Amino acid sequence: MKNNFKFIKNYLEDFAQLIQPNKELVENLIMARDLILKTSLKKNKVLIFGNGGSAAIASHFSVDLTKNAKLRCLNFNEASIITCFANDYGFDHWAEKAIDFYGNDGDMLIVISSSGKSVNMLNAVKAARNRNFSSVITLSGFSENNPLSKLGNLNLWVDSNEYNFVENIHQIWLLAITDL
Repeated sequence: MKNNFKFIKNYLEDFAQLIQPNKELVENLIMARDLILKTSLKKNKVLIFGNGGSAAIASHFSVDLTKNAKLRCLNFNEASIITCFANDYGFDHWAEKAIDFYGNDGDMLIVISSSGKSVNMLNAVKAARNRNFSSVITLSGFSENNPLSKLGNLNLWVDSNEYNFVENIHQIWLLAITDL
């Protein structure tokens, strides 16, 4: 019982430390909101991708951005599209192909990868650049210099190597942007 109490107490203290706002973070979240609004004002849409838990976060954000903020946002977590494109083009290219089929010049891309090393997310950014997307926002964790963090117009990074911390903070940040 004592070890459980200590674990939860330390866990929540570690999470609280990571979620502490600073000036740069707050400014970056406002900048992300501004990029999204700029895309919407031009009648373009936001496309958002992630794998695993990050896919669930992308789905939640997409629904809230569409329903609550009244902005067009698409995520591609439909099993049939993922498995079709992964089968035909390879898993590393399924998100890239979704962008090829559904993206338009001026759209915006948001990609979430805790490690920042997911090849399919890296390829999605390249596809967005090839389609002349207006901007790319990346969300990652683990190493500050991960490959994904170098590819966005705006890069939001969590200083943790723990998936649950990184994913929960990504969700809080994205929902803060939606509520803003």
